Amino acid sequence: MILLMLIIAICLVFLSVLVALQGFSKAPNRALIISISLLGIWMMMVFGLQAVFNSGQGHDFLLAYSRAVFAVGALSLLSLVWFVATILSMHKKTRSVLRSVLLAIGGVIFVLCMSPYIIIDATLQESSVMPIPYYGALMPMYVAVVVATIGAVLYMVLHGSTKEDEHYRRQQIRIVGLTILLAIFSGAITNLIVPWLTGDPGSSLFMTVSIVILIMGLSYAIIRHGLFDIKLAAVRSVAYLMSLLALAAIYYVIAYFISIAVFREGVTTTNFSVSPLNIILALVLAFVFQPVKRFFDQATDKIFYKDRYDTSEFLIRLGRILTSTTELHVMLGKVDKEIRQTLKASGSLFVVFREDGPNEFVGAGIEKDFSEGDLATLAAVAQGDGTIISVSKLGASDTPDDQKLYKILSKKHIALVLPLASTEETIGYFMLGEHMAGAYGQQDIEALEAVVNELVIAVQNARSVQTVRDLNASLEQRIEAATSELLTSNEKLRQLDAAKDEFVSMASHQLRTPLTSVKGYISMVLEGDAGKITAMQRQILGEAFISSERMVHLIGDFLNVSRLQTGKFVLDQKFVNLADLVEDEVNALKATAKARSLKLEYRKPSRIPSLYIDDGKIHQVIMNFIDNAMYYSAEDTTIKVKLGVEEGDVVFAVHDTGIGVPKSEQAQLFTKFFRATNARRQRPDGTGIGLFLAKKVVDAHDGAMVFESKEGKGSTFGFRLPIKKLSVDPNETPSKKEA
Repeated sequence: MILLMLIIAICLVFLSVLVALQGFSKAPNRALIISISLLGIWMMMVFGLQAVFNSGQGHDFLLAYSRAVFAVGALSLLSLVWFVATILSMHKKTRSVLRSVLLAIGGVIFVLCMSPYIIIDATLQESSVMPIPYYGALMPMYVAVVVATIGAVLYMVLHGSTKEDEHYRRQQIRIVGLTILLAIFSGAITNLIVPWLTGDPGSSLFMTVSIVILIMGLSYAIIRHGLFDIKLAAVRSVAYLMSLLALAAIYYVIAYFISIAVFREGVTTTNFSVSPLNIILALVLAFVFQPVKRFFDQATDKIFYKDRYDTSEFLIRLGRILTSTTELHVMLGKVDKEIRQTLKASGSLFVVFREDGPNEFVGAGIEKDFSEGDLATLAAVAQGDGTIISVSKLGASDTPDDQKLYKILSKKHIALVLPLASTEETIGYFMLGEHMAGAYGQQDIEALEAVVNELVIAVQNARSVQTVRDLNASLEQRIEAATSELLTSNEKLRQLDAAKDEFVSMASHQLRTPLTSVKGYISMVLEGDAGKITAMQRQILGEAFISSERMVHLIGDFLNVSRLQTGKFVLDQKFVNLADLVEDEVNALKATAKARSLKLEYRKPSRIPSLYIDDGKIHQVIMNFIDNAMYYSAEDTTIKVKLGVEEGDVVFAVHDTGIGVPKSEQAQLFTKFFRATNARRQRPDGTGIGLFLAKKVVDAHDGAMVFESKEGKGSTFGFRLPIKKLSVDPNETPSKKEA
């Protein structure tokens, strides 16, 4: 009996390990492992009852142990019900509700089994092999759970198998259901009914029959009907074991002959085990392990996988086909045949969309009568993500589109759909019929996923080549028509651009006159020409004066932009002391800086040469740099304005500790209408033309921009004007220089 238990335990452990290696994340795998574990624990607890009662433990402990045996037995039954549910094509909501119900029932049964209502007491008599339990009032409920479990499994098998369209899936469910029914029925007879009728609990030793039935049935479903894709793991385990045995035999034979030849002994001696020869032999065997294992892998594949294919070779063959031709129909036909034959599919079909004609259908074994509505339903489910669609999983979904697509595809006996999708579009689908030898395994899925990108690129290229071929005949005529249309469009754009520039110029001129009047009248009120005003009125009028002044500057900027576009932007140059110009602007802006809790710092240099410049436009540039520094600086900080001479240039610069300019955006800073991201967040009302115009003005004076910035640390804006080029004789008449 102990040997039988050991064999059963080894079988249970081996089956659990193989299923776990196939993937513990899958619900059927987890359910089977949990069921096998609970059954193993229950079996060991039953056979350990006598040892526990003979161990001299206290009566309370012995009674609790007996109750635990019944509790674990009930949980084992419920876990088998859950395992059957996981292999059915069941809606997610239904499966979730069933899981919650089973957990609730299991919790109640466990509590009742551990209470004094099912087993009152248990004793071990001299004539008994096993302890004799005394059942309580709720023992019939325990029996009812067993009967209900049998009924639930029977119902799920009969009802669930009829909903499966694939033959191999129906066979899997029926084999598993019948196996579990026989196991539960035999377990109930040997562990409950016979001991109750005979009064001899020792007959429960025959409960191993139910475990053997379960192991044999599941093994048959796995090997014959592909319940779990663990055949490869089992074969690889056998190959690994044979490799180890072969190396051990080689080691023993070589060691034996070395012992005879070197140490003159008939068996391997201690001298050999500690000699360098032993170490060398071990290293040699370590190096030859992989070739030996490869040999047994190939040998087991020939025995167990006669129809198995090498994924790498399959992908190489497909790659050669994809690069062999650019004829779309020919290429699809070759690829279709290769995949269908390699994956043992009953049929296959390519559906490739064509923009300049009807869709391309290439394949065999699958009906090609797909309507536009069918393809629209397929597109709604696929959603362009490129994930392989398993038709069997669609049947378990409660989504209307999934159910509709399931009916369309199952009617045509299609098992898998591979969307041919790129990042831009879905160009078609590849469909595979049912597997001729069972179901598609993980290797098949991975092979399709590996080839899909190359397939999409090849189809796109073939479509493009076909499109080019169709266009070649009328290409010249189309180019001429397109060129004529482009010239017409360009002419219209030039006219619209000229009209826009004219409108901006006219609107700016019309706005500047009334704004100047508004600014003048506000200034008069502030100076007291209209009578005494209160402090609050002065503050409000001051804000209005600043806003009108800003508007005047803004209109001036728009006028300058318009002049640049129309070629009327000119410099009105004259002899100017730049130091005085900067001082006047700083003094004018100190009040605004103070209102914003900022400090303007400027030390007028004693010697700055006078330059022949346009003081109005340079004044606008200086004002723009200082104004920007004030807008983008935090309160209670200092803005430094500097003017000096460096290397033959007059250099003006404004330094602030404000938000700075992101490094990735600095290259675009002086382009028209561009504003940095952080600047737009802090000052949404900006236009992005101030720095653009500043650069144009400085360039017109043959100068260069000064700019340095680090995001979050501050910026330096300024310009350099060449002294030599802008120095003139004071007696010469100022002239106008066109920009």
